[in-house]
This record gives sequence, structure tokens and C-alpha cells, in this order.
Amino acid sequence: MAQPLVKKDDDRDDEADYSPFLGIEKGAVLQEARVFNDPQLDPRRCSQVITKLLYLLNQGETFTKVEATEVFFAVTKLFQSKDIGLRRMVYVMIKELSPSADEVIIVTSSLMKDMTSKTDMYRANAIRVLCRITDGTLLTQIERYLKQAIVDKNPVVASAALVSGIHLLQTNPEIVKRWSNEVQEAVQSRAALVQFHALALLHQIRQNDRLAVNKLVSSLTKGSVRSPLAQCLLIRYTSQVIRESANNNQAGDRPFYDFLEGCLRHKAEMVIFEAARAITELNGVTSRELTPAITVLQLFLSSSKPVLRFAAVRTLNKVAMTHPMAVTNCNIDMESLITDQNRSIATLAITTLLKTGNESSVDRLMKQITNFMSDIADEFKIVVVEAIRSLCLKFPLKHRSLMNFLSNILREEGGFEYKKAIVDSIVILIRDIPEAKESGLLHLCEFIEDCEFTYLSTQILHFLGIEGPKTSDPSKYIRYIYNRVHLENATVRAGAVSTLAKFGAMVDTLKPRVFVLLRRCLFDNDDEVRDRATLYLNTLGGDGAVVETGEDVKEFLFGSLDIPLVNLENSLKNYEPSEEAFDINSVPKEVKTQPLAEKKAPGKKPTGLGAPPAGPPSTVDAYEKLLSSIPEFANFGKLFKSSAPVELTEAETEYAVNVVKHIFDGHVVFQYNCTNTIPEQLLENVTVIVDASEAEEFAEVASKPLRSLPYDSPGQTFVAFEKPEGVPAIGKFSNMLRFIVKEVDPSTGEAEDDGVEDEYQLEELEVVAADYMLKVGVSNFRNAWETMDADCERVDEYGLGPRESLAEAVNAVINLLGMQPCEGTEVVPNNSRSHTCLLSGVYIGNVKVLVRLQFGLDGPKDVAMKLAVRSEDEAVSDAIHEIVASG
Repeated sequence: MAQPLVKKDDDRDDEADYSPFLGIEKGAVLQEARVFNDPQLDPRRCSQVITKLLYLLNQGETFTKVEATEVFFAVTKLFQSKDIGLRRMVYVMIKELSPSADEVIIVTSSLMKDMTSKTDMYRANAIRVLCRITDGTLLTQIERYLKQAIVDKNPVVASAALVSGIHLLQTNPEIVKRWSNEVQEAVQSRAALVQFHALALLHQIRQNDRLAVNKLVSSLTKGSVRSPLAQCLLIRYTSQVIRESANNNQAGDRPFYDFLEGCLRHKAEMVIFEAARAITELNGVTSRELTPAITVLQLFLSSSKPVLRFAAVRTLNKVAMTHPMAVTNCNIDMESLITDQNRSIATLAITTLLKTGNESSVDRLMKQITNFMSDIADEFKIVVVEAIRSLCLKFPLKHRSLMNFLSNILREEGGFEYKKAIVDSIVILIRDIPEAKESGLLHLCEFIEDCEFTYLSTQILHFLGIEGPKTSDPSKYIRYIYNRVHLENATVRAGAVSTLAKFGAMVDTLKPRVFVLLRRCLFDNDDEVRDRATLYLNTLGGDGAVVETGEDVKEFLFGSLDIPLVNLENSLKNYEPSEEAFDINSVPKEVKTQPLAEKKAPGKKPTGLGAPPAGPPSTVDAYEKLLSSIPEFANFGKLFKSSAPVELTEAETEYAVNVVKHIFDGHVVFQYNCTNTIPEQLLENVTVIVDASEAEEFAEVASKPLRSLPYDSPGQTFVAFEKPEGVPAIGKFSNMLRFIVKEVDPSTGEAEDDGVEDEYQLEELEVVAADYMLKVGVSNFRNAWETMDADCERVDEYGLGPRESLAEAVNAVINLLGMQPCEGTEVVPNNSRSHTCLLSGVYIGNVKVLVRLQFGLDGPKDVAMKLAVRSEDEAVSDAIHEIVASG
């Protein structure tokens, strides 16, 4: 019985049922492929079978070598068909099968015949397939045909050859570069796509020759490009030339700017937008240069095309980060976009208005945003919340209305990331705006009454324990905290107990009350809650007073933990139970740099409750055990820092050597890690002869040679130097690897008795100021700065000279000092003309140091810097300034 016809739109959930490929199996399709061998080919049926094979391949189905070969040979028989549609399917199938070198020969003649066919469709597709499956040897045979195809009158054939050239440039660049004359001729083509592909290929051929690219841009900007797509490419190449040009240090002499400005009057909208975007992204762009670009973007805001409105508002959003005043003329147009049906456009309009609005417009914007928030997804809401946070920091007097807005949306429905973004914003506002502290804390307390996320509840309680006792009336928070002990899960209850104890330890008037509440927690049904309550009750005296003899315990329980939690965890795991108690001062404080694969995406700043830094396990413990086991170094004292390995040889040389610098208070030990990469050699008595003539404050006191270094078995040799105690001495060291080499019999693996002395020159090694600084982060820089003695602050200004960008200057100073960036301030927004960077660390002698760097562009490229240093020792503050002054 025939099934009734059903329209596809009748049931969107069953859309997969309408797939013509549903339920097909590889074996059945391979059986169907036998139709390729029929004497009378059915083009329609053959096309259907090829379509099924392509579907299987794209779904990840794998063919065995035999299956792939059989299918390939069967497909090649279809060249005898004259059906154009089937021939195109054959081309696609051959490309997907990627035949091996011996199989390619079978189809080469057929493809070359098609490449010279009178049917243009055959020619274009044959070129694409040949260039996809061929190797360099065959490519030289068909090069003449490819050159002719590039200048062919048919644009389909010419584009096929040019696109194939772009792909071939990655594998056979020498051959493709010989086509420059033909590609240059194709750039003058009247066909839009041919000109576009020709320009792309010509630029790739010349991209490593800056002068050639300059000439290309200079010749084409005079008006020979007709294709809008090619014009967009030319604008991008022009922007690249402007960035790289040495003349762009004078805004009035910026090369090719007139061309970009002229493109703003092009008849194609894509060209106008590309030119406007390019102008807004110029380094050091001035308000005068921005004006024409902003004007055309403002016109796009009222376009009937959603894509133009989106492109314009997104570009203006980026401009508002660095030139907010230049965008203010567009505010009226952007306000009309708040109600745009496209939520992405509306969100960008809102966030741009929040960046460009003035203090008087804040209340009006808040009313519009309130109605807008319920209609957008969480990902857009997070963007709005972050923009509101920035606005509040910009206009602190408006903190009350903005804080109320954040509090209201915090009570609405939303996912974890959205709620966390709001909580993080409130936390940052509390830290940075003192007047907002009490109202912000109350908003957070009200939120945890109904918070469904355990993580947020515990983090809010932790933050409340830090900031709550510092308010004018800490007692009003006790009720909210104690309610968590009765109404929440065990994790939150344990966090509430710790927060209560902090209030008791830091606020004298609350100690008796807290003591009573903690006593009640002893009857909780969770071990963690009872254990914490017991610990804090023993720390707080029976009358609620902190035990006088427990100052270290009080600091540990109620003070700020300036140790990365990952380092603490690893030290506890490595601790072996003994009569000696665990010493928390032995935990490394340095934050190790993460591998590239584990780094966060650029631009994502750790803020709010997620701010405390955490690094991977430290290797300091292993180094300290190794060095203390060597008698020559056992009396050097506690290891302060070990550097990352520094390579002293190039890759794939006879001997691979890197060095680790171990810094002690009065000594520096160089650990040379050596690897012998020659199987036929055994190295004995391996030492490194170090010349310290350019390091006058260092004197060699000990060395430990390596007895034997077999093939591919790493070993270590050490050299120790004495230096002035507590002084950050610097210097340059020359290194020579010296050893006795013995030949090894490959058949027996035994070395000869006699050896020959030999030497191998290594790269130079430097001890720099950053080697005396540990990267130790702080979770709240502002609090740490304010608690540091202001008498030990040193402030001065420096000129850093011409720099490629502000970001390059920031990274240079961070690397010079070797300190840990705080609160994501190492990231410099694009086109910024000023930036503040916060650094923290521990200087040799275990002296805590905080640095506040303020950068600004003093002219087109010169960078000026204001350096403020606070530390626990004024001599260290002076030393940091000396490092910068001499660096």
C-alpha cells in the first residue's frame, strides 16, 4: 500500500527521516557500484551511486585499500560517458578518493584530454582535479596548459587555474612562482572572480618580498581594479603596507590613506565597509582620519539590510573602546537599534551606547535595557553585564542605580555563567568603589538566600568573610551567613562556618555571638562542618577571644593565602609523614607559566571571584632535593628560585645541552642537562668550562662533572658560583662543553678503552634581574596595595623610546622585571593610547613587591611610562627602579 505524501515542514522534529541516505550501508552501495561496469551506462543511476559513495566518505566511513581501488577503477570507466552532469560527479569522486601515485597514471590521460577539450566545463574541472591529485613531476608536464588556462578568455577556466595555483603554492611554490607574468595579466581581467583570484595568488607569490608588495599595492591603487571582491582584498593589502611602512610615524604623511578614504565613496557596499573598517583599525588613527569612516558607518546603521547594520554597529563597538568621543554622534541612530529584531545587533548597540554614553544618559539607558534583557539569550546578557560594569567604573557616582540594576537581574532566571558574570561584576564594583561596598554586599547576601549554584554561594561567602568585617556595621551580615548553616548543602554550610569564624576573629564585638553560633554547628550531621567548627572554636578562646599563642594559626586561618593552591596541593601530596610537621613556608610561591596549549583565549581576563591565579605543579621541590643531595651544594641554604631550561645548542646538533639557573641567597648553580645524540659515541668525564670574565661579581666555587654520557641517556653536570649575599648580581657567561669521547662498536655496544679529549662550543648564558624575582600573584591587587606600607613607595617616570605598539612595551617591561601580571592587565586593547598594568612578585630575600605601571603614547610611537613600586623594604623598591633604569 502506498504511503501518504507528507510535507517536510509538517514535522520539523522528524527532518532526519526525509534524508534519501537514511539507512544506507557501505556493502550495499559497493554492490550498486557495479553499474559503472555496464555496457550501456545509465547516467542518472550512476550519479545516484556516486552521491551515496560521497555521502559515506563525508560521514567518516573508511574504505579498505582493495575497496577504494575497485571503486576508483570503476569510476574511471565513466569517462566514456558524454553526460556533463555525470562527468562532474566523476571529477568530485576522484578528488575525494585521493588515489595513490600509481593509480593517478590511470586517469591522467583522460584528465589531460578533458583539460584541452572544447567544453569549458570539462576544462575547468579537469584542471581542479589534476592539481589536486598530481605531484611535482607531473605538474611540470602540464605547467604549459595551466599557464594558458590562467589567461583563458573563459572566466570559469581562468578562475579554476588560479584557485589551483593558490593550493599548489603550499606544496610546489617554485613552479607556481614562475607563473607571475600570466597572473599579472589576469589581474587586469574584466571578469570579477578572475581578478579577485588573480590578486590573491599574486599577493601570495610576493608576500615575503615587502618591496614587491609595496609596488603591487602602489600600482593597483591607481584605479585598475574593477571587481568589488578584488577591491576588498586590495584594501586589506593596503592596510598591511600602512602598518609595515616606516613612514606611518607621521599621521599627516600616512601612505595610501587617500586611497582608503576614496574607497568610502565606492558604489559597492562591501568595499565601503571594508575601507571604513580598515581606517578604524589603523595604528594611531586620529579623530580627523576617523571622521569619514564613522560617517559612512552611521549611514549603514539605518540600512534596511540586517548584515550592514550588524557590520556597522560591531565596528563602532570596537572603535568605542579606544575613541568613544568619535562615536557619540551615532548614539541617536544606535538607540533606535535597541529594539532591532536581530538580537545580536541590539546587544552590540546597547554595549556601544554604554561605552559612549555620558553620565546624564545613564538612567535613560537603564530603562531601555531593563525591557531589553528579557528578550535575549544568556550569552548576550553577559556582554551587557560586562559593559554595565565598565560604565559603573567610568561613572562611580552612578553606582547606586547600576548596582540596583545588577541586583534585580541577579534574581531573574538565568544559567550559571550569566549569574557568575553578574556576581563577578558586583564584586569588582565593591572592590573598586568604596561607596558601593555595603549595598553591594547586601545584594550578594540577598542573592545567596535563593542561589541554586553551590560554587557561587561558597565564593560569595568567602568574599563576604574578607570584605564584611571591614564595613561600618558587620553584624547585619551575620543573619544571612548563619542561615546558610541551616538551609544549604554540606559544602555551603562548611563555607558559612569559615566565614562566621572570620567575622569573630576580625570584629571584637561579634566574637561572643560568633562563638555561640559555632557551638551550635558542632551538632551538624556533616563531618567537614563539624571539623571546621571544632577547629575555629579551638582557635577562638572559650570567651570568644582569639588565643594569644596562636598568631601563626590566626594568620593561616584568617589571613590572606598568598600561595597558589595548586602548589599547596602538590606539596601536601609529596609530604611524607614524619616527626617533622608540614611547613607551609616550604610551599613554592612561584606561578609557573602554562604551556601554550593550556593558555586561555586572548582577551579573556580573569576577573571577579575567578581571579586567584593557579599554575601547574612546581618543579622547585624536585630541584631542591636534587641539589641538597650533592655535598658541594648542601650548605648553600634554601633554594629561592629555579629558572626554566635555557637552550645552549641548536636543534638536531651532535650534543643537546640546556641549562637551569638555580638561585640561592649567596650562590648561583648552573645545572647543565646534556644529551648525546650520536649512537657510535660514549662521552666520559663531561664538564662545562665557564668563563665568567663578563660577570665580575661571580666567583666559581665548585663543579660536579658527569662521569659517563651514553647515547640518548640524559645526564647533568653542575657549576656553582658565589655572589654577594642578597644582591641581584647580573652577568654574561661563556660556556664550553669538554669531554673524553670513545668510539662504540655498533654490533656489540661496547666502547673502546682509549678515548680522545674534545670540546664543543655552547651558546652564551646570562643571569638577569628577572632571575631574582618569583612570580607570585595576588587575588585582590587594590587591597594588597593599600595594606603595603606607603613609606616604601617609590615613583618615577621613564621614556621607553619608539615601540611597535603599546602591547610590545608592556610585554618588554613584564619580561624585564619577571613579575606576575594581576587581574588580566597584561592584555592591551587594540589601538589603545594608554594602559595600566599591575604586577606582583617576591624579590630575593622573600620580600613582597607590588608594581603599578602606567603607559602612554608620547607622540605617534614613543612610549612613556610611570612606575610606582611598593614593597616591604624600601631598598627593594629602589632596586626595581634601578632595574628599569638600566634595562
